[in-house]
Amino acid sequence: MKPARLQPPFRADQVGSLLRPFPKETPTEERRKAIREVVARQEAIGLQGITDGEFSRDWWHLDFLARLEGVSLKALSGPAFGGTGEQPPIPAITGKLRYGKSIMVEDFVFLKSLTSRVAKFCIPSPSMLHMRPGRAGISREAYPDLEEFFADAATAYRDAIAAFAAAGCTYLQLDDTSFAYLCDAKMREACRRNGDDPEKLPAIYARTIKKAISEKPAGMTITMHTCRGNFMSAWVAEGGYESVAEAMFSSGVDGYFMEFDTARAGGFEPLRHAPEGKKVVLGLISTKTAALEQKAEIIRRIEDAAKFVPLEDLCISPQCGFSSTHHGNKLSRDDQWRKLELVVEVAADVWR
Repeated sequence: MKPARLQPPFRADQVGSLLRPFPKETPTEERRKAIREVVARQEAIGLQGITDGEFSRDWWHLDFLARLEGVSLKALSGPAFGGTGEQPPIPAITGKLRYGKSIMVEDFVFLKSLTSRVAKFCIPSPSMLHMRPGRAGISREAYPDLEEFFADAATAYRDAIAAFAAAGCTYLQLDDTSFAYLCDAKMREACRRNGDDPEKLPAIYARTIKKAISEKPAGMTITMHTCRGNFMSAWVAEGGYESVAEAMFSSGVDGYFMEFDTARAGGFEPLRHAPEGKKVVLGLISTKTAALEQKAEIIRRIEDAAKFVPLEDLCISPQCGFSSTHHGNKLSRDDQWRKLELVVEVAADVWR
């Protein structure tokens, strides 16, 4: 077996967000105190990629997207998260897209100052500017032609990535629900109602991501995480990756975090499309429930996945963050740490 990976993505990795030990309105200094504590806890359990738990924001995507020029927020329309009355807003494109000022770079710099390990930072994928609002949520005055919209999205993200790189970021993750959402028939129908062709979108999103990361410096790892929604332990979409796998794997990132925690994600067969030498991080540990998975069963599932991707190109993580929004998922912080400890233990057993 190969030893633990010394560069990201790591054999034992995580998606990013952690349960917040403070309410939404907490000021920055108190958030930073909590970040110091959560960084130390991650190091103590053996994680190599260290996040700020996304404590510096309230939403995994909206805090970043809303600070891009040309973006505002509006009420959710279309398919909703089941099992919860509250619904997150979605972005709307009201003007020309532009990365006009530093966004979250100061949060990364603070995180990097706290750890001698690899500081991992997560931002939403450029696809998230389009997936939920679709053509209907993009100003026709600003963008009569969607090709220009996607070109501007890629440029804005190139500028954002350059800013993180200049600040010393070597591990950046693009969080992207679009590919996994498009595995679901109801989401594809919502795309049609929004004025888009869901059969074309996976390739469009992949090209946009590829352009966005095209100038990343050597030594910077950019991965992508995709899931079917994560809001207060609820999700939006279901369905296996087969219909989107080839497009998703053409996006050019260095690694793919893919949720496989339940049957709603389908089987491992689509992994046969993974590019040679690229890493696939199996999201086998659920962040949506408190029940702790059995180590033997997780190892068996890794072995099943290795039928389609060489074991040396696999890693393991939870299937999503524990608190993609300030609300958090329906489990305790003790449950959360037990699950992250299990990730580290399984990786040690499998790749030792």
